[in-house]
Amino acid sequence: MKKLLLLFVIVAGAAFSASAQSSSESGKFSIGLEAGLPVGDIKTAGGKLFIGGSLKYDQPIATGTFFTISAGYTSLSFKDTYGGGSTGFVPVKAGIKYFLAESFYGEAQLGAAFSTESGGGTAFAYAPGIGYAFGGGLDLGVRYEAWSKNGTVSQVAARLAYSF
Repeated sequence: MKKLLLLFVIVAGAAFSASAQSSSESGKFSIGLEAGLPVGDIKTAGGKLFIGGSLKYDQPIATGTFFTISAGYTSLSFKDTYGGGSTGFVPVKAGIKYFLAESFYGEAQLGAAFSTESGGGTAFAYAPGIGYAFGGGLDLGVRYEAWSKNGTVSQVAARLAYSF
């Protein structure tokens, strides 16, 4: 898993540096609030709500196409009937965003989700989604996100962000 992530980081870095040389358009940061509803096994295990925040960077690599990298913090809370409480994760992902129309885009990201719990480990993360970039820097995206490690933790999530 570590070798796969290292290879992914190297390829992403090469794409990022190549795009920096070929595009005159500058990249953008965005900061966002995220919320998600558990689906699949984690819902059955008492998962109630994912909530968190993230920082994302979009670097143009071609017309309407961006290389993305994001990191954040996500807390998963559990229903009281399943013991309550919460657990934290730090998802780090990279991917491609492509504008299908002027403001409507599709996006796919891969990466890792690091548990903040002792002995929690690292899971492989993947997240396909769609979104809409409103005027004034406002962005709204919806995605399916899954973290796989000896089973899958998944959610249907939304991200409301401000780009600058």
